Amino acid sequence: MMMRVKDNTVLLKTKFNTIPNLTKQIADKTIMQLEKEGLMVFPRFIRKFDDIQDDQIVLQSVNESYKTSNVMGFLGLRNERLTIQSRFSFNEQDYFFQYILEKVLDFPNMIKLDTDVNRDNQLYNVLLFVFPYYLKAALRKGTFKTYIRYNYNDSKVKGAIDIASHIKKNTPFTGIISYSQRELSFDNPLMELIRHTIEFIKTKPYGNQLLKRVQDEVVSVIEATKRYDFHNRRKIIYSNKKSPIRHAYYHEYRVLQSLCIMILQYEKHQIGSGINRIHGILFDGSWLWEQYIYTLISDEFYHPMNKLGFGVQQLFTNARGHKEGRIYPDFISKDNLDRIIADAKYKPANNIGSKDYLQVLSYMYRFDAKRGYYFYPESEGGNRHHFYLNKGSTYEHNVTKRNDIIVVKCGFVIPNAAESYNVFRRAMLESEAEFKIQFISENAIHL
Repeated sequence: MMMRVKDNTVLLKTKFNTIPNLTKQIADKTIMQLEKEGLMVFPRFIRKFDDIQDDQIVLQSVNESYKTSNVMGFLGLRNERLTIQSRFSFNEQDYFFQYILEKVLDFPNMIKLDTDVNRDNQLYNVLLFVFPYYLKAALRKGTFKTYIRYNYNDSKVKGAIDIASHIKKNTPFTGIISYSQRELSFDNPLMELIRHTIEFIKTKPYGNQLLKRVQDEVVSVIEATKRYDFHNRRKIIYSNKKSPIRHAYYHEYRVLQSLCIMILQYEKHQIGSGINRIHGILFDGSWLWEQYIYTLISDEFYHPMNKLGFGVQQLFTNARGHKEGRIYPDFISKDNLDRIIADAKYKPANNIGSKDYLQVLSYMYRFDAKRGYYFYPESEGGNRHHFYLNKGSTYEHNVTKRNDIIVVKCGFVIPNAAESYNVFRRAMLESEAEFKIQFISENAIHL
């Protein structure tokens, strides 16, 4: 039983009658609650994430309707499936979502999010393809190590004597003693779980190509897991489900641990702790759009990231010389003589206003920028909406526009007609080229 909806839309509750159990499980629950029940939210290893909040509700009751939020992805409960597509996609296959995942996360373009719906391969493919991203994030903390109790039977006693094992193995006594010792080891259940996931992905037709992007990380995992044994997979999964990583420092490993369990147990639909638990993965639309835009303008702009604490800027310096007032503009142009501030907005042009204006204008004032941009998706036209800052006051009846400070809403055209993903992909490449040409030509006029 499958249902497709768009993000940021309102639908009558009766529309969800085909997936009653799943709807009941997710309705009016926050992101944090759903995570605890088995759902993955991308990118959750980033803690300070402004666009997607812990108290955000994926499916919110509004009178006789349900309202979806700013997330896209796939959810499942037993034989019920819910796909949340981008509101800027104009076909059931959601080529736009597929394309920006491919660009931002470097997915192989053979991914088919629109095929074999009955077996829920949409979710399965995505789980596999985000694995390298999470693996790389976790390994940045170094190879995970923890204390493991090892059993020995020799004459170099260093730990607690195992009497039962000693009597069984060393009767009559020959000078050898059975004992166990706790040792700090890289070869532990978590690293073994990651190794099993790597070996599982290798069995897929696209597995080696997928893992090629994280070759160094894969080598590190293989070198750490000398005790790897294919036949221990069930035991390793059980051990990890029983003992999830809890230390805050290893949060990236905790998320990777959940993902590995999802992948290895997917075919049995036993994700989480049981068959009655929801499963799936959701992506924040604003984050994906912002990262996608950066792939197009990275040569001309810096990209501060408050989620990673990278490129932090400050508004003020106090009397003691300390910097205060952290800010993270989406994009700051590298041209310090003619600075531009830009903001990526995953919403239509008409929804950009009030707080959005104040935010960009404050950034422009801070960086002495005369021009600001909003990059937003739209279905046609690639329109430019120009706004000139006013001066004067309504009290003196002298409000006029200033020609030296301008804010532009810059639309990026999303193709709305394509009979296949390859056709859509070619159309997007054309839109990207046109977007860059118009942006460069418009800036040349103002130089």
